[in-house]
Amino acid sequence: MSEASIAKKAEAVKNVNTMLTEAQTAIVVDYRGLTVAEVTDLRKQLRDADVKMMVIKNKILQRAVEGTDYEALNDVFVGPTAIVFSNEDPIAPAKIIKKFADDHEALEVKGGFIEQSVKTLDEINEYATMPGREELLSMLASALQDPMRKIARAVKAIADKEDEAA
Repeated sequence: MSEASIAKKAEAVKNVNTMLTEAQTAIVVDYRGLTVAEVTDLRKQLRDADVKMMVIKNKILQRAVEGTDYEALNDVFVGPTAIVFSNEDPIAPAKIIKKFADDHEALEVKGGFIEQSVKTLDEINEYATMPGREELLSMLASALQDPMRKIARAVKAIADKEDEAA
């Protein structure tokens, strides 16, 4: 191998390492068996949620995780591998991939990490079924409004009672 080729691969390893260390979540998938149209549809869904998908050579991935907390993922870097990752929403990649995999049997989740901690397939599926950020904020707002509604009803009932008495 030439020095230029080695330098190019070293740069690729460095870039992938940086990408993974900055990501909140990364899910490793095997996309073998998906049609071009299905992969395009998946990428569109991911892009709409501000999630990225990259196909990266396994050797580069293995070298990129050497000496990191993600070294346990080395076992899943076999065969056609794509990484679905997000720097913002830690749950979005798992939710989108799970939903897509339920509709398309060819997509297989191999492993990954969520909130910078390596997770099992069961844990990834559990995260995928959790409500998203927007749903949780809506639930919180509703929970905060409920006591105020009760107070407002009680005050109105007292005011109505005083009006009737007068």
